[in-house]
Parts: sequence; structure tokens; C-alpha cells
Amino acid sequence: MAEPSNQEEATASFLEAFLRDTHPDSLVTGLGGYGLAAVYDSGRAGVSTLLRCELDALPMPETLAGPEGPVTRGCSHRCGHDGHMAMMCGAALDLSTSRPPSGRVTLLFQPAEETGEGAARVLAEAFFRDSCFDYAIALHNLPGFTMGSVILGEGRFAAASEGLIARLSGDSSHAAEPEKGRSPGKVFPYIISALSEVPQHSAGLQDSAKVTVIHARLGEVAFGTSPGKAVIMATLRAFDEKVMNALRTECESVCRRLSSAFGIDCEISRTQSFPATANDPAAVEVVRRAALSLGLGIHEVRRPFPWSEDFGHFTSVFRGALVGLGSGLEQPPLHHPEYVFPDELLETGRTLITSIAGALADAGESGEDLS
Repeated sequence: MAEPSNQEEATASFLEAFLRDTHPDSLVTGLGGYGLAAVYDSGRAGVSTLLRCELDALPMPETLAGPEGPVTRGCSHRCGHDGHMAMMCGAALDLSTSRPPSGRVTLLFQPAEETGEGAARVLAEAFFRDSCFDYAIALHNLPGFTMGSVILGEGRFAAASEGLIARLSGDSSHAAEPEKGRSPGKVFPYIISALSEVPQHSAGLQDSAKVTVIHARLGEVAFGTSPGKAVIMATLRAFDEKVMNALRTECESVCRRLSSAFGIDCEISRTQSFPATANDPAAVEVVRRAALSLGLGIHEVRRPFPWSEDFGHFTSVFRGALVGLGSGLEQPPLHHPEYVFPDELLETGRTLITSIAGALADAGESGEDLS
């Protein structure tokens, strides 16, 4: 089952039925759209743990159909969120028969991660305003790492990113008389080139920043018309929020300045904003212990990953960690048309999620200072 961001209705319905059969102490639906949270409570004071996975798939055609063919036209799980949900469902089965010795565990199935909207909307819900979580943990499979290895990093773990949309407006005219209009075609290539150069002037050698033009369109397919409109879209990335702010300011300034010089109007908007994900050292240490107790290999990363994850909204509110789970050295990268979540990783992920919940409960029960 694959559904894009904000359209995960059937996925959520299936999961709701499954989770009810695990008899959680409470099951909250409709979080941030189609999100669900299943709570397994020991009935005793202790650590409150949030474990998160994602509901949504990518708007990519299914090219690797199984025996029954693709489920949703133009949509497929090319980031492994289907595997993450399956691992979390396994953990739900474990918690259904064995509650934590103390505290409570909440399993969150979050919508709209791919667009960067879901986490913020979920956190704005009354359920989260009224809940206090000591720790928030999320796993994400990572191709290019040994199968079943656990990828850990303290501090910055994933980059911040944001989409910039520049809409250019002039006046169209007959293609035989372009001088009687104001075509964005004159400034179009200058803006594309200048955006790509912004990191050179907005970030120092010690910083990491990138601007990638991902889409550009000038006019329409109308051979008798000189275009009056254009749109340019770019993705901005940085590890540091201050660098991201400088990057954003300069990109917007470049678009407006160049457009004005050519007599073209420019309207700027932003979309799909992801904060940087920062891992709490204590949360990372708990995951490390859980992984070692299972005999899993540990891979420590020293620099953040360049991709983004909206779990950064959770780590900015709660002590938390985004953790990688190696899905194979030869596995195609995430979002690749031939990527498929490896089934052999499911049991490892399930046991790791359950072990993390147990490790946090045990630490809380023993009175251990996790700070």
C-alpha cells in the first residue's frame, strides 16, 4: 500500500485496525491529518518514550510491481517508509504481550514526512500539547551501510532544507514582436546561474551549504507567443540554521535584484521546510546500548547527512535521536526507482525498536541519570 503525503487514508485505516488488535491503552487517530498514536502504559511512573515512523510514500511510478501489481498509480515506497511501519507494527505486537516495566511507550505513525509538513502539524495537536515525552526516537533505513548496522551520531545528524519558488512576471506579446512585451526570458538564465553560486558568497569554508535548482519553466508551448511568465524552483540546504537563514536571504535578494534590473516582477514563496535534526547525546547512548545488547554493529558518523528529515521538529522539543539502520552496501539509494526495502531488515528493526523502549524503561526504573 503506497499513498503520497496528506493522502494516507487507506494506510491509516489499515494500521488502525491492526493496532486495535494489539490492545493499546489508548489509540489516537487523526493526528496532523492521518497520523495515529498507540500508547502502551505500564501503569507505573517512569520514562515516557515516543517512537516514530512515517506513513507516506513518494509520488514516483511503481516500476517494480509484485505479483499483484502496483497498488497506487504514480506512487511507490522508494524511501522505505513501508518497512519502517512494518517494524513498528512488530514492536506493537511485542508491547501488546509485554508492557514496559515502568513508564509508557507511544508508537507514532506520522503523516506527510516527505513534504516536511507532518511533524509540525502532529506536534500542534492537543495530544502532544498535553503529553510530556522524555525521549523521542526514530529509525530510518540507510542504503550504503552494512545490513543491520546501526548508524549513530551526536549533535547534528541531518541537514536543514527548504524549497524556494521564484515566480517571474512580465507581459507576453506576439512572438513576432517580442520588443512589445516584457519577457522573463532575458533574466531567466541569470537567476538560475546566480542561485547556484550563492553558497560561495553566503557560507564560509567551515560551513556547508548548497543550492540546487530543481525546476525551471519559461512560458508555455506556444510558438506564436513571447512568454510573460516563468518559474524557478530551488532547494536550499545547510547544517546550521544561521547559515540557512543567510542562504535564504541571499537567494531571495538575488532573485528580486536581478528581476528588477530587467524590469520583471518577482514573487518569492517557500515550501517544504525541514529543520536540521540534532541528536541528544543521552538518547544516542541509550540506542547504542540497545544495539550492542543485540550484537548489532555500530557505525559512528562524524558529519551530518546532507538529506533532511522532519523529525528535527521532534528533536527541537524533546530529547531525541534519529538513528540509521543499514539496509545493505549494494542497495540502490533512497528515492531511486529501483530501491526496495529489504525484508531481511524487518526483524532487526523490530527488535531494536523494542529494545530501545526497554532500555529507556529500565534506565528510568533504576533511577539512572540519563542527562
